[in-house]
Amino acid sequence: MTAVASAERTHKRIGVVPASGALGAEITGVDLSQPLDDETFAEIEQAFFDNLVLVFRNQDISPADQAAFSQRFGPTEEHPLGSRRGLDDHPEVMVLENRPGKLGPRNDFWHSDISFGEVPPALSMLYAIEVTEGHADTMFCNMYTAYEELSEPLRDFLDGLQAEHNAETLVTEVPSRVQVTEVPPGVVHPVVRTHPGSRRKALYVNPYYTSHFIGMTREESKPILEYLYAQATRHENIYRHKWRVGDVLMWDNRANMHYAVRDYDENMPRFLHRTTAAGERPV
Repeated sequence: MTAVASAERTHKRIGVVPASGALGAEITGVDLSQPLDDETFAEIEQAFFDNLVLVFRNQDISPADQAAFSQRFGPTEEHPLGSRRGLDDHPEVMVLENRPGKLGPRNDFWHSDISFGEVPPALSMLYAIEVTEGHADTMFCNMYTAYEELSEPLRDFLDGLQAEHNAETLVTEVPSRVQVTEVPPGVVHPVVRTHPGSRRKALYVNPYYTSHFIGMTREESKPILEYLYAQATRHENIYRHKWRVGDVLMWDNRANMHYAVRDYDENMPRFLHRTTAAGERPV
């Protein structure tokens, strides 16, 4: 089932409006400041599996509300390397800030959050408290489609591969990010993982954290990885989210990559709260 086909589902408690032909949907009829009954949450969760990126517009939520909603999908986690600060009273709610004298850390590269972890997060969630509209869009690409549109021989080849993911690049991050001085050893994940909710296969490599295929050198791995990244990030396979104040945006790290457009400077205010929900070991 594709993201487009998922719009044909019958939803009794929520509205689901496709955001693009590739992935993403806007959810209507939900106030995230209020507790969700199990039936409503089940529809949201299914829409998430189908569309990989969900946006809830015009929300007004507290850090506790955001943490509680994230926890419906899995235990909330702080950043494993401490490269983003959390709120004093909610350390699991991380702060993304851009203001004069404090240029926000860059994320203008395609990646899947914390894929260098032994058990990477299932989802990431951002709540926009202050934004400069028209700037700092976030792009997402569909890794289900990236895998499914490959030739059968290439899919068969990739199905048997593993790759190393590591956090080496975080050591050289811009100064506005909390300095990471100790990098954990690399971890090995399958190149193609099966999503536990949808049971669909997705490519699980990204240009920021994936270094090479196991059993192959970096030089041998590079052209194949670059081909996969080019396929995944074709215009037709991307949803570009334009931020508004009050947006709650969540994405599935198990089956997409994202890229934060850096078309702003420190004079363009931006303040968001981020949470992540724990996932499972990729298989």
